[in-house]
Amino acid sequence: MKTVILAGGFGTRISEESYLRPKPMIEIGDKPILWHIMKSYSHYGFNDFVICLGYKAHMIKEFFSDYYLHTSDVTFDLCNNTMEIHNNNAEPWKVTLVDTGLNTMTGGRVKRIQRYIGNEPFMLTYGDGVSDVNIAELVKFHKDHGKLGTMTAVNVGQRFGVLEMDDNKITAFREKSDDDGSMINAGFMVLEPKIFDLIEGDSTIFEKAPLMGLSDMGELMAYKHDGFWQCMDTQRDKQKLEELWAGGSAPWKRW
Repeated sequence: MKTVILAGGFGTRISEESYLRPKPMIEIGDKPILWHIMKSYSHYGFNDFVICLGYKAHMIKEFFSDYYLHTSDVTFDLCNNTMEIHNNNAEPWKVTLVDTGLNTMTGGRVKRIQRYIGNEPFMLTYGDGVSDVNIAELVKFHKDHGKLGTMTAVNVGQRFGVLEMDDNKITAFREKSDDDGSMINAGFMVLEPKIFDLIEGDSTIFEKAPLMGLSDMGELMAYKHDGFWQCMDTQRDKQKLEELWAGGSAPWKRW
């Protein structure tokens, strides 16, 4: 099963960093948050990634193109124009990088990678959030309920728009209130290929018509996660993640 990661946005809320590089390339420790997300999936044996690019796409392409240089010792023989890699620390990943457009909305980005997915279920998440969610259990939950979509839901207070749920079935989306403790969309989704039929084009926001359409059809289920989840939306979020990583207590680190 392939994992699709949305990594094309402008990251305007963390502009202190994102004016230099795309948000998924902002580092926790000495590795981009995108790498941390991929390591989480890889821990459960999911190593085939499709990454939706947009803003400063070349920087993400260059990171993977030069991955050996980032993770290994290297000897360059300039006279003979050769390069020798030492202590190869490459990951068992297949990474497809797709330029999905600079101003394309999230739904449009998903639509543009359809040909790389084919007629198979796939996973989808955002390139700015880490979690200790058990991916294997998430996939099993999706297969067991037989619906078209599964979304990981977490409770983080009142910062985000929230989900209305009847047991595990998502029935509606609404704006948060100041004292709201309802669950929110944390990404880490599993989707059937039918979802592509609900996306009109580049201007489609994935969290609007496609997900709401699944909800209206009774085809969107919530995988409730009570553990750790944190997006990197602001500089304060980044600092929190950095402190967890530096202190050796990062909950998302399973490797």
